[in-house]
Order: sequence, then C-alpha cells, then structure tokens
Amino acid sequence: MIRAGVIGGSGYTGGELIRLLLHHPDVQLDFVFSRTRKGESLHRTFPDLIGQTNLTYVDRPNADADVVFLCLGHGNSGRFLETWTFGADTRIVDLSNEFRATENRWFGQREFVYGLPESYADTISRARNIANPGCFATAIELALLPLATAGLLKEAVHISAVTGSTGAGAGLSETSHFSWRNNNMSVYKPFTHQHLAEIRQTLESTGTTIPELHFLPHRGNFPRGIFATLYTAYAGSIEQAVDLYTAYYEDSPFTFVTEGPVNLKQVVNTNAAHLHVHLHEGKLLITSVLDNLLKGASGQAVENMNLMFGFPRDRGLNLKAIGF
Repeated sequence: MIRAGVIGGSGYTGGELIRLLLHHPDVQLDFVFSRTRKGESLHRTFPDLIGQTNLTYVDRPNADADVVFLCLGHGNSGRFLETWTFGADTRIVDLSNEFRATENRWFGQREFVYGLPESYADTISRARNIANPGCFATAIELALLPLATAGLLKEAVHISAVTGSTGAGAGLSETSHFSWRNNNMSVYKPFTHQHLAEIRQTLESTGTTIPELHFLPHRGNFPRGIFATLYTAYAGSIEQAVDLYTAYYEDSPFTFVTEGPVNLKQVVNTNAAHLHVHLHEGKLLITSVLDNLLKGASGQAVENMNLMFGFPRDRGLNLKAIGF
C-alpha cells in the first residue's frame, strides 16, 4: 500500500481523485489538503462519499506521503511547493499546466516529465514527478500522434472541440452559470488556446515537422466530456489509416479505435479515449472523445501513478460508462 495525498481537494479534479484513490486497491488516501476547510468532512463537500470515508480536510500536508497530487490553479503549484517541502522519495503529480513546457520542467531539484502514457510510458515509469496533460491536449494528441509518428502530417490540421462545463472548474463564472450554459454554446480562445503549446511540443517530439494547427475550442451545454473532430490531408486509404491507428494503440489499455462513429456516452465516467477515422476525398477525419475529468485529468493522473509505482496501468481505473 502506498500513501497518497491530494492538494486542493474541493474542486472537480480533486473530487475525482479522491473517489479514485479511495477505491484503489493499492492506495491509502492519507490526507486531503484545503486551507479553507480544515476539520470539515470530505462528504460535506462531496455528499456521494457519505459512508465511504470519515476523512476530514487538513491544512498541513504529510511531508512523507508516497505520492502527492496537486489540483491547484495555474501558477499555484510552484508557490505551494515553495511553502511546503516533501521528502525526496515523495512523488508529485501536478494537474496544472505549470510544468508541462520543456523549459519549465525543472522546479528546484525536481524534474517533471510530461505524462501522456500512450507516448511516454517507459519514461513515466522511471519518473519521480509528472506534469499531467491538459484535457483538450490529451484528446487532440491522441488523435494526431499516429499520423505524426508516421510522418504523415503534411498539411494544416483543422480542429474543432467541445468541452463540458466542468472543464472550467468548480468556481462560478458567467459562462459556467447554469442559466447561461444550459441550451447554449459558444466559442472561446479561437486559435490561441493555451493547450496548443503542449500539443505542438508533444507532436514535435516524434521528430517530424508539424504543420499549422487551427484549433477552435467550444463550450458545450453538458457537464463532462470532450468531443473533438480533426481533419487534414491524407494520401492513403481508409484501410491503411485504420491499421495505422490500431497498431499505434494496440498496447494501450484505455485508447481504442472504433469501427463505428463515437459519442460521449461511450467514455463519460471512464478513463477511456475512443477514436474513429473517416476518409473523404483526400481528407482524413479523426473523431476523439474522452471524459475531461478522468482521461483528461484525474484518471490519467492515477494511470501515471500506476506506472511510477509499477502497478498495472488500469489498476483502480476499471470504471463503467454511463450508457443511458
């Protein structure tokens, strides 16, 4: 059993991590840190945990925990690690974008490795610190990595992706308020979304030149999930494309290439990503769907923890989709 701690355990990603860690057969949830909720029961914030844990929030982390997950807003992870010191044997998984860029991978003596298991499983298994990928980034990287690795990304890629309201965090804002979000849809940060940098960095790590990525992110009127469609020029046949994607993900326990079109209910509440490829007049369309809070955040964080500690990648992550 390893002892795990969660920093920032009152938001969406923190809540999902708590649920996953409580049911992980090889993990003891040691503490959940919150500056503002010290002494409160976890199930006061997350009523679905009634009867599952008697843990209360603490305002002082255990410096000797085996693994600590940072579920803090951008810019706060580094400040937290400056304030609180953990032992050299404590592994850190950061869910913000603070350490994802190659130039930001070092924090003091800690080197953070980009945590996309489908590409870097061997490196992650030897790492001490992980920069967990972003949710949009995960969906888009999984959709494009087979093409990039094969040197088949020759022309611009056009990307449209819709995310659920939980992608904006638990804090209330004008665009996450129910009365605004319900029966509504909008585009935001067109062509400039912050995840583009890590997407390009990951694709360039394949050693090929990456063309322009034209990304239009949208806010959807549903709570969770990402539905992304991407298309680019492709000279091969649909059979070759399917074989390429299937071979690339043949060892992945969570990323699957489907025969038919995909939808969000296939993946919501799971750590799975489903991909579908379609060819039309020299354009390859890739559809990528995942749960932004699980494969796009907390589930992938646990997957990375499993790799670091030598557990099977799917340990504690065999979750049921919401089919209806």
